[in-house]
Amino acid sequence: MSKTNQQEKDSPKRQKKDKRSVKEDHTSVVKKNSKSLNSTNKQQRSLLKLVKGSLGSAFRGHKSDLISLGLILIGIVAALGLYFGTAGAVGKALGPWLFRALFGYIGYIAPVALLAGGLYLIFESPIAKSITDDKDEYVPRTAPILTGALLLFVTICGITHLNTDASSANLSNLSELKNGGGILGYLIGTPLRAAFEQVGAVFVLLAIGLLGIILVTGLTFRDALTRAWLLTKKIATKVVNSIRLAMGETRDEIAQRTGTPENPTIQIDGETRSLNDGKKGTKGEKTKSKEDPEKLSKEPETQNKEKNDTETSAKNESNEVSVTSGQQLEIELGPAAKGSIWKLPSDKILARSGTQNINENLVEERGRALERALAAHGVETRLVGMVVGPTVTRYELELGEGVKVSRVTSLNKDIAYAMASADVRILAPIPGRQAIGIEVPNSERQIVALGDVLSSVEAKRATHPLEVAVGRDINGKSIVMNLSTMPHILIAGATGAGKSSCINSIVTSALMRSTPENLRMILIDPKRVEMSQYERVPHLLTQPVVDPKKAANALQWACREMDRRYELLAEVKFRDIAGYNAAYDKGAIQPPPSAINPDGSPKTYSRLPFILVVVDELSDLMMVAPRDVEDSICRIAQKARAVGIHLVVATQRPSTNVITGVIKANIPARIAFAVSSLTDSRVILDQGGAERLVGQGDMLLLDPKSSSPHRIQGAWVSEDEVKRVVGAWRKQSEQLKQKSETDEISTEPLITDTPSSTFGDSIPGGTTGDSDDDELLVKAIDLVVDSQLGSTSMLQRKLRVGFARAGRIMDLLEERGIVGPSEGSKPREVLISAEDLKQGQQPDDNTAHG
Repeated sequence: MSKTNQQEKDSPKRQKKDKRSVKEDHTSVVKKNSKSLNSTNKQQRSLLKLVKGSLGSAFRGHKSDLISLGLILIGIVAALGLYFGTAGAVGKALGPWLFRALFGYIGYIAPVALLAGGLYLIFESPIAKSITDDKDEYVPRTAPILTGALLLFVTICGITHLNTDASSANLSNLSELKNGGGILGYLIGTPLRAAFEQVGAVFVLLAIGLLGIILVTGLTFRDALTRAWLLTKKIATKVVNSIRLAMGETRDEIAQRTGTPENPTIQIDGETRSLNDGKKGTKGEKTKSKEDPEKLSKEPETQNKEKNDTETSAKNESNEVSVTSGQQLEIELGPAAKGSIWKLPSDKILARSGTQNINENLVEERGRALERALAAHGVETRLVGMVVGPTVTRYELELGEGVKVSRVTSLNKDIAYAMASADVRILAPIPGRQAIGIEVPNSERQIVALGDVLSSVEAKRATHPLEVAVGRDINGKSIVMNLSTMPHILIAGATGAGKSSCINSIVTSALMRSTPENLRMILIDPKRVEMSQYERVPHLLTQPVVDPKKAANALQWACREMDRRYELLAEVKFRDIAGYNAAYDKGAIQPPPSAINPDGSPKTYSRLPFILVVVDELSDLMMVAPRDVEDSICRIAQKARAVGIHLVVATQRPSTNVITGVIKANIPARIAFAVSSLTDSRVILDQGGAERLVGQGDMLLLDPKSSSPHRIQGAWVSEDEVKRVVGAWRKQSEQLKQKSETDEISTEPLITDTPSSTFGDSIPGGTTGDSDDDELLVKAIDLVVDSQLGSTSMLQRKLRVGFARAGRIMDLLEERGIVGPSEGSKPREVLISAEDLKQGQQPDDNTAHG
């Protein structure tokens, strides 16, 4: 009994134990199954990752291509089902059902939109951009374009729904929605109509559509309105002009009524005509000559013959205009001095440039591109003319009503970018014109030879000895500058910009046009290499001066000669050198009774030639003797015009410590070549512009009579041509020396190289010299002897002269035996006393007035 009871008590415990064991066995089985299942899932995921990685690596960079191909495929299938009822069940489901249900009537253009989107993604993908233009950084616009297209669809579907019978349908009636704006139109139009009513909803949808257009095109709202206005105005103008033509008005009358020509004009080498003239022929090809400037000096006669042949053949081309050097004319000057035996060199010594053919179609195309670039920035303009010059082409534009000139000038960099040019120069406005000019550098430049300018009509008309060739302006006109009216000129620019070539052109053209009886020159060349080729030319008063200290002395000689000439003109009662020389040529000069020489003989007079002083590098002189040089230049610039002394001062360092305010104030005529900054341009011209020049002879000439500079391409003269011109004068000078009848004609320099010998020297035209330095020497002797102090600084203070001049006076005192040699920083020893000076006992018999 007890055992039975005990078993009955133990049986529930066993049962619980058995249940636990069964449960544990089941749990272990489930865990094993889950582990096997997890391992299987891991294998599947790893396989998927492997496949995905393989596909990703295979189609890397082609995501947009895959999308575009998918859009094109869907568009083609939908179009087949929608338009032709083909392409099976898929085509019918996409076209007649899906697109018509979603977009209603607008669903007919959905396939076209899908095709367009797919093609856009193909050509605007990063790979396509890298293949077509690897220089441009790719900027994707896919998201804005897709967003804008979606907004346009929303707008069209909503407006269609609101304005059709489907506006009263609901989603349960798809057949009616298909005949309106579809489900999309219902979802957009119905809430808007409930909120804004019919009219207000339409305006809201129009605003959404305008936003979509802006996103698709990439334009701003202002640009969109501007372009729409310009297009509307252009169409209206053409319609009105067509009506006027139909009513019998001529094109000239229409142009006169509107104030501008109907078609833009093009001007090449001074010849202006409409671009429509002769455009029915074949397009002209760009065939410009590419002659090296060094080759221009070789075989000039052969080149002239070839040039004439080229000009003849060029006339047969229908759409090309030949830019030539103009009619070849012999140089003829006015009458020289009486009894002159000098002969001017033949103009055949100088070479001519070749011909240049201009492609008018290319010029017009760039002009239209400029017009479009300005319109893209909201500036309404009209191209009214184009002027092709040797270096740049000027596009003349008329501004629309209400457009400020400052809006164009602020777009300088944008215009240069649009024209693919390094820089452009804007004339706003063109002087004397109701238009702005934009000067764009030519892709290939025309060479302007000095021979071309000197053989032009402008040079033939010029008869003054100081009228020198400069170059050609943008209109193709030869520029001949009269130095007598400038009357002095400052030339500055960066190294290699054409400054030395300009000086050579001025000097060479002066030698080609003037005899030594009409013109004498002083050439100052601190660089020692630029002016050495002009040595032994009979026009020179002295050989080219290369020592800066002697150069300062030469400028002081010019000051003394200026004073001497004024005294001479005062004696004979003439106001300027032109009246004096005209009276001398007629034999009408009568010396006054008081005009006698120290020996008692009456004074004799001779013709006064013009004197041209050329300084090739002013900065070097300003470093050596700044005060003396600046004072001399200012005195000559202020007073020397009337007596025929003129300055040409050049420097490659346009800084304020070289081109000082005093020098600029007295030399109003300037030539600026290319410089590196706006500051340098303002130093030279007192305004900007030179920083936008393109170099190689491209210059701005500021005339004293004008406030705006004139752009010119400087004339080129080669070294061989200069040698031929100089050789012709040297040969003639040697021939004159060998003839006995020319003994009275002096061909030797009239200023020697030693500083001391220039005191009191003068060129022919009078018998007396200047006594300024003699008086200074007397005062210096008195000061040194009385103070017994041979100090240069003391002479500077007491005589109020510069260091260079005081040093030269001290050298003269040493030569006369008044002071001893230099002892460094110590004062020189004084060799005579005050008593000896009063008694006249000087070691040197030459007195101060010697």
